[in-house]
Amino acid sequence: MLRPIRTLAAAAAALALVSACNSASTNGASPGKPGDAPGTSRGVSAESIRVGGIVSMTSSSGYSKKDTDLGARARYLRANAEGGINGRRIDYLGAEDDGQDPAKNLAAARKLVQQDKVFAVSPMSSVTFSGADFLEQEKVPTFGWGTLPSFCGPKHIYGFNGCLVPTPGGTLNQTWPEGIGQILGGAQGKSVAIIANDSDAGKFGIRTFQQGFTSAGFKVSYAKASVPGTAVPSDWSAYVKEILSSNDGKAPDAVVSVMQTPNNIGLFTALKRSGYKGLLSDPTDYDPGLLAKDATKQALDGVHVLLQFQPFESADPKMAQFKADIKAAAGGQEVPLNLHMLTGYMSADLFVSIAQKAGRNLTVESFQSAAQNFSDTGTLVGDRAEPKGQKDSFGCGALVQLKDGAYEVSVPFKCYEPIPFK
Repeated sequence: MLRPIRTLAAAAAALALVSACNSASTNGASPGKPGDAPGTSRGVSAESIRVGGIVSMTSSSGYSKKDTDLGARARYLRANAEGGINGRRIDYLGAEDDGQDPAKNLAAARKLVQQDKVFAVSPMSSVTFSGADFLEQEKVPTFGWGTLPSFCGPKHIYGFNGCLVPTPGGTLNQTWPEGIGQILGGAQGKSVAIIANDSDAGKFGIRTFQQGFTSAGFKVSYAKASVPGTAVPSDWSAYVKEILSSNDGKAPDAVVSVMQTPNNIGLFTALKRSGYKGLLSDPTDYDPGLLAKDATKQALDGVHVLLQFQPFESADPKMAQFKADIKAAAGGQEVPLNLHMLTGYMSADLFVSIAQKAGRNLTVESFQSAAQNFSDTGTLVGDRAEPKGQKDSFGCGALVQLKDGAYEVSVPFKCYEPIPFK
């Protein structure tokens, strides 16, 4: 059976007992069999593969990615029901909660490696990834949503839909600007305002999306990472005033928010109250659970949400499989679907797919070798390939719009040609 999620208190106590010398990457390795190639096999036994996760279950703003854990659990449960990975059962320990705190993110990574001795970390979903250098140093295959720079470049860290924040020389996914351009009847002559939190991730988001929208033909009239990242503003009037006069004294045709739900609710509500009638969009708020409150539903009504996977409304058989797997992991109960579940599920799916290819002699070395020549097609995130995904996105996505209390596909799932990132 899958083990329960460990508590942070237990993690802290355990970390106090673990010395730095215990972080050697051969800890917990199975003794191997005659003929096995030498290699790092921490967390691998004859019967099982130990995997853990790191997820922002809680945060100071109330925002939670906890369902990422359920999504991963669902995929691992199905893999085990189908015989595991080359005969080995996946021993999923559940996800550690980093609370969106860099110190806790690193502590969670150390705990999973030094105490729990996992072979892989999948999923890793947070706005902070301070444990990335440690996991790369320890050669721990790690999978998550490639929205942070740490998913772009390191040899052992993989984005389930590729690298979404590349370094110069990489490429940019054009789903968002191309999709919004399609809704607006073309980008020519249209303007867009982009706003983000005042954080490293927010500043990088402004840089990437400003280039993407400009390349698609938009005029970027406003691009600032100016919203505090530690607390949701109680007064959005200053931001709204700037945005609504950014297009040569006029309002832009579209406002794109690169922020989380609490900020989006505040910003979009303020924009609507000001009389703004343009397009609103964000990459976060595809979550039926948000519709439980009338105020939230009104704030997000009409918003087009960027997806980097097939919408839940899709008739694709793989989406039907995803829904069935989530229901099984939820104890047979119907639960509202959200993007965090898909994030966990596809992170786990990419790990499982590469590990299957690595064969019975599973070591970090054999896993990495399999990843270096990995590709598959027609997944819920499009066609996948490694090591391409450690530098480029897979280039696919869709847009959905919240309309009258339900989501509708506004731009169908499609793969777009990425552009060079400068």
